[in-house]
Amino acid sequence: MASKFTELAIDCADPHALAGFWCAVLGYEVQDEEDGVVTIGSPAVPEGRNRRGPVPPTLTFARVPEGKTVKNRLHIDVNPTDRDQDEEVRRLLGLGARHADVGQKGDESWVTLADPEGNEFCVLASRCP
Repeated sequence: MASKFTELAIDCADPHALAGFWCAVLGYEVQDEEDGVVTIGSPAVPEGRNRRGPVPPTLTFARVPEGKTVKNRLHIDVNPTDRDQDEEVRRLLGLGARHADVGQKGDESWVTLADPEGNEFCVLASRCP
């Protein structure tokens, strides 16, 4: 038997604000809030980790005192579901993302952005319904 990916923990300065950004990006909702930690997850699979088989992972945002200083070693990739990549990038920029330079050459099929706290993520070109 293998492990199941159920949660991604993200350190941040403002868990509520960053959770709100990622809820808007992913169509997630807040599932739990306590002591500077906010957990969000898919409303389509509220039972999450307790469900058999693969599930959309929850994201847990925890307040930490130190800020982000270097490029992420691990990042999130997102795929537009109902619009093309350019439209999705514009939507995410409107939510507070910004373009990020992590050494791209300019011919990549993805667009690298950073969330409001500077965490890099990529918007892939293909749609995943």
